[in-house]
Amino acid sequence: MSDNEGDQGPKSTFSTYMAEGDQLYHKGEYVKAIESYSTALILQPDDKNCLVARSKCYVKMGDSDNALRDAEASLKEDKEFFKGLYQKAEALYTMGDFEFALVFYHRGHKLRPELQEFRLGIQKAQEAIDNSVGSPSSVKLENKGDLSFFHKADEVKKGRPKGLIHPLRREMRQQNKKTPKSEKTAKQLLGELYSDKEYLEKLLKDEDLVKGKMRGGERLQDLILNCITYLDTRTEFWRQQKPIYARERDRKLMQQKWNKTRQNPPSDPTRFVLKSLEEIDAALTAGNAESSLKKAREVLKSVQCWSEEVVPNKKEVLGNLHSCIGNALIDLGKMDRALDNHQKDLDLARQCKLPEAKSRALDNVGRVYARIGKFPQAIDAWEEKIPLACGGLERTWLFHEIGRCYLELKRHTEARDYGVRSLAVADEIADEKWQLNACVLVAQSEMKLGNFKSGVAHFERALDRAKVLQDDPARDAIQKALREARQRL
Repeated sequence: MSDNEGDQGPKSTFSTYMAEGDQLYHKGEYVKAIESYSTALILQPDDKNCLVARSKCYVKMGDSDNALRDAEASLKEDKEFFKGLYQKAEALYTMGDFEFALVFYHRGHKLRPELQEFRLGIQKAQEAIDNSVGSPSSVKLENKGDLSFFHKADEVKKGRPKGLIHPLRREMRQQNKKTPKSEKTAKQLLGELYSDKEYLEKLLKDEDLVKGKMRGGERLQDLILNCITYLDTRTEFWRQQKPIYARERDRKLMQQKWNKTRQNPPSDPTRFVLKSLEEIDAALTAGNAESSLKKAREVLKSVQCWSEEVVPNKKEVLGNLHSCIGNALIDLGKMDRALDNHQKDLDLARQCKLPEAKSRALDNVGRVYARIGKFPQAIDAWEEKIPLACGGLERTWLFHEIGRCYLELKRHTEARDYGVRSLAVADEIADEKWQLNACVLVAQSEMKLGNFKSGVAHFERALDRAKVLQDDPARDAIQKALREARQRL
């Protein structure tokens, strides 16, 4: 990287941010992964693999619009990019547009028939369509000598069949037939979209407006009717998926269950806690941080009321729950409260002398401090974690992150030393991505220290790794940095 690189821009290579994003994605930390991928895209805006990776994160978080936008961007230059086709299909499926999703699953399957992902996509999209509109096999045709079918066919040949109503007139008739009960149900199902539906219905009554046309020639009347039809279709789909009365019943039963649980522990507290932790983690992994946070807080209140006879490892359980709450708060951007919960997790781990819990808590405390720019505190937490780190991948990542913090603080000697340690571990486990990342960190540090020969050597090795990984954006960035470094020799 250039010595004169702006403090406000990305401070590392494209491949570093991509690797970081991949690691965070596999850990289920999708908000953080999106930040890493977004930073990578600043360096290489049109990288289609990075766009697909970020789209996957958006799908996990339920943000279908952004997921679709990234997937379509990845197909901008290459319409047959199979990863982009699959991701576009996944985004459409998440949006509930099963028919369009099926089209793109088929398109990808035609290009890459050997990939199982497209076959499974076709299957699940077809099942979703059958569930929402009915399967053709469920329609039973009966031949009872009724010739009215042929009469109707004749009517179609002669002109407009009887009973066919203009869409606008049909819509107005439906407006008059609405009942307070059906409107209440629609309002509950549509939520915030209900006000949009009311607005569209008011527009239909403006005769001058509906006669107008869009720039592309499409009539405003047709556009408005299509929007209302879509909302009505979604309402009916959601009604079939889960009737309102069933939702209210489930909510009441759940509330009664929690009230009872808080007062009296379940017959098997350990199983209850483990199952609850799985549900909390699943909600966070799915991108529903608020649901995860709510569940974790409810379980925390319940466990706090129980004695240690009921839950022998009570403090360990409480630490786990504080960790879950902290992670959910990080995803929601509430860093101060997240730090408070991770610190509570750390305090309990120290009290109970639990090395694994302590390692987890120190990891999270360091992440929060690094996110808010408090690099000395992040270094303190992560350096305390070093003896507890398990496995080469965790250690090479840890050394690299500490080195990055020192680089931010312009303590270039310490940054270089940790970069060297990260590189040594990456060599041990033969991880080419982290060899690349560590080499760049060492090279940047050496250049800042005036050790230009060493800086050039590490940039050259990083360039070799980028070529092996076929990481073109990283290769281009390193080549630029290498040219600048060689000029200083």
